[in-house]
Amino acid sequence: MRAILLTIQSLFIIVSMMSCNSPSGNASGGNNAKGSFGFDCEFIAKHDIGAVILSSGDMKIIVSPKYQAKVFTSTASGDAGRSFGWIHYKAFDGPKDAHMNAYGGENRLWLGPEGGRFSLFFKPGAKMEFTNWTTPAAFDIESWDVSEHTTTLVRLHKQMSLINYAGTQLSLRIDRSILLLSRKEIDSLLGISTDTLVNTVGYQTENTLTNTGTNAWDEKSGVPCIWLLDMFPPSDKTVIVVPYKQDKPETKPATTNYFGEIPPDRVKMNGKTLFFRADGKNRGKLGIHPKRAVNIAGSYDAQNKILTIIKFSIDNNAQYLNQEWNTTKPPFSGDAVNAYNDGPLADGSQMGPFYELESVSPAAFLQPGKKQVHQHAVFHFTGTEAALSNISTKTLGISLQDIKKAF
Repeated sequence: MRAILLTIQSLFIIVSMMSCNSPSGNASGGNNAKGSFGFDCEFIAKHDIGAVILSSGDMKIIVSPKYQAKVFTSTASGDAGRSFGWIHYKAFDGPKDAHMNAYGGENRLWLGPEGGRFSLFFKPGAKMEFTNWTTPAAFDIESWDVSEHTTTLVRLHKQMSLINYAGTQLSLRIDRSILLLSRKEIDSLLGISTDTLVNTVGYQTENTLTNTGTNAWDEKSGVPCIWLLDMFPPSDKTVIVVPYKQDKPETKPATTNYFGEIPPDRVKMNGKTLFFRADGKNRGKLGIHPKRAVNIAGSYDAQNKILTIIKFSIDNNAQYLNQEWNTTKPPFSGDAVNAYNDGPLADGSQMGPFYELESVSPAAFLQPGKKQVHQHAVFHFTGTEAALSNISTKTLGISLQDIKKAF
């Protein structure tokens, strides 16, 4: 019986790969132009023969079990359509990087915190500087297992054993489901009615963290959190948009100094919306505190007329982990929503360019056997600016004209 089930699973994978052209044996993407979904699909298929393509008409996404259950990219217009995710092609050729293997991907799962007293990226007692920063292999280079696969759904899982900065060993399991959404489901989740002239693709991820150890995770041992990061190609006219809750005018809604203070000409706030340049030319990261955060963010690329929306779980009253590279700040004073713009490092080198939209779960105070779930959905829309502006106004609370006038 087990052999039959394995054969069926293999057939599912083979069928899924038929929805993108066969790998050409080189990075040229065969007959598909660079920047198209077909090009990226062929590239990933060459490196991961078990890659899973979810499709419904012209809406497609590619998920890689080998590369940590990432959604590498998506399209709203079939193989010849634009590929929305950022992929770091050079990283696939190796050698492995000691700090982070940045393969890219428009939706990847990490665990936090990155820094702080319960960091998963620094060994106990190590000085928090780049030399000592290492992404745990379980969500950096190790493959994940497929639990289930249909034409529009894939479930994956991974057992992990991690040691945090406090010296606590964390035994855990991640279960991750990725569902390609229909247009009706996209409209329902966002409370919109998309114009027939608008092309769209959207998918919902559900990410479950289980404490598989024998000890509870608490304020003494340290706790992890689920962290979703979406990487996209930038342009000179891309602006990240992060709505937030109004508060006292003198209260700053965002942390803007993760990697040094972001210059004032690159980030603006108007009392309810934050605007952040996403041109890939100046490195900076910001975050919104959970008390001020809302469950939606996005970006608009006016150069290519792409509206991107993310929607995610949030708990305004929960404790979120501080992820900054220091042990002095209170460990449960972190942000719930983040955005990052890539740029050159001090030595002039640069990984990207790309930009990121991110969400994190609250700190996972879990007893043995208990679970925490974090949902994170990604949507892309292309079409006329008038139609896209209607979507932007209903979801982000601001028109495209106002976004374009921000800088």
